[in-house]
Amino acid sequence: MVNVQFDAGSPETGAALAPPRWLVLLLGIIAVIFGVLFFIYPIPTLDLLITLLGFYWLFNGIVVLISLFTDKTGRGWKLLVSILGIVAGILVLAYPFYSAILIPTVFALIIGVEGLIIGAVYMVQGFSGAGWGTGILGILSIIFGLILIANPLVAAVGLVLLLAGLAVIGGIAAVILALRMPG
Repeated sequence: MVNVQFDAGSPETGAALAPPRWLVLLLGIIAVIFGVLFFIYPIPTLDLLITLLGFYWLFNGIVVLISLFTDKTGRGWKLLVSILGIVAGILVLAYPFYSAILIPTVFALIIGVEGLIIGAVYMVQGFSGAGWGTGILGILSIIFGLILIANPLVAAVGLVLLLAGLAVIGGIAAVILALRMPG
């Protein structure tokens, strides 16, 4: 079926076309606004995003719980996901300040552990004949992972600033792309 409103495909090819110009422009502007807000007001903006995340987890948990009554497949996993989503959503909404500190810190710890694992794999590959570059990349990845694990709160703030920079750069790129799109 063809999505006439957004010109999302054709019955002949079945391929999706590019999103409309206005949508790319709107998403770019929103990304730039969020990026700038993160730089200017990092804590209130993070608090807003964490609150939205809490509402999302709560709403998702409720929807998955309701879907148990219509679709009986994977009931155990759906029940687990719904309970975790509802509990996480309630906790995030009840304690937004703590969540604004805890969630980015946990993400920084996860990225740090991932850096250690990837670094170890690259070091083994480097010593197994993949070359010095792979080994050096493994060492750098391990150092990066250790820094993140040793200072997760500082890494969480750095992660917020990194996301702010990426949002501004990506938003500007989307705006430029939208202005160059035909139509």
